[in-house]
Amino acid sequence: MDSTSETVAVVVVTYNSERLLPDLIASLGPGLEGVNWHLTVADNASADDSVGAVRRLAPTATVVEMGRNAGYAAGINAAVAKAGPFTAVLVLNPDVRLTPGCVRTLLGVLRTEGTGIAVPLLVDGDGRLIHTMRRDPAVRRVLGDALLGAVRAGRYPALGEMVTDERRYGAETVTDWAEGSTVLFSAECWERVGPWDESFFLYSEETDFALRARDAGLVTRFTPAARAVHLEGDSKVSPGLWTVLTLNKVRLYGRRHGRVAATAFWAALLLREASRAALGKAPSRMAARALLSPARLRETPGPHTVHRARG
Repeated sequence: MDSTSETVAVVVVTYNSERLLPDLIASLGPGLEGVNWHLTVADNASADDSVGAVRRLAPTATVVEMGRNAGYAAGINAAVAKAGPFTAVLVLNPDVRLTPGCVRTLLGVLRTEGTGIAVPLLVDGDGRLIHTMRRDPAVRRVLGDALLGAVRAGRYPALGEMVTDERRYGAETVTDWAEGSTVLFSAECWERVGPWDESFFLYSEETDFALRARDAGLVTRFTPAARAVHLEGDSKVSPGLWTVLTLNKVRLYGRRHGRVAATAFWAALLLREASRAALGKAPSRMAARALLSPARLRETPGPHTVHRARG
């Protein structure tokens, strides 16, 4: 299937994203050059003029007003449900900027046999490589992160979840999953694996979707031939968002493994966060307290626990 026979549903979830939308929308035309596409934006009850900005800048776009901060996965599901016919879905954060021809290249990779998800090489606003590829969550990888740090541990497949060996980003390859700011998945993948799991609210939903796709025989494929810019959010510095990210790691692991393994994973994460809290890191201090709270571990994250969605 060549790109002229493809129709891509571009899906964006907004939450107080007004300032980011002009550059995102301006990048869509060049980024999707040679491809049929349509845009659907799901807005999670933004307090700013995100909805108005979309309607001014992209008057043909479909806008889904969620009426509440329903979370990232819920926004994706709602947007896909309202989008027109598609052969593939491109999920974008509002702080992503596509480079020319990015999606046409991704579509070629997506049509590789056995592929359900395709992801590009991402750089930050200063042009630095972002380590987007990830390995399966595992107890030994959390411990590797705790003892060596994520970047150093990530150089070793057995010890790090984040792939940090920059040589791995120089060629097309299969990865267990990838960060969810710029993700293209096929209609077949959506039919077999969708929708995204809304119980995560924010973070781990992309991990869950990619691992379920792999369970169904559809891998995630990375290509450096397609590129995009991701300005990135503040989960690494926001205590609230880091806590949600950490708790959702425990929830996801618990759903895919037995109770004994899940307890070991929780203990490894607690060790990691407590050791960083001891160094004065506020996000880890909050995350460690939450890991020690049975109520927080059982709780489904939502607007009462976090007030900012991706982007």
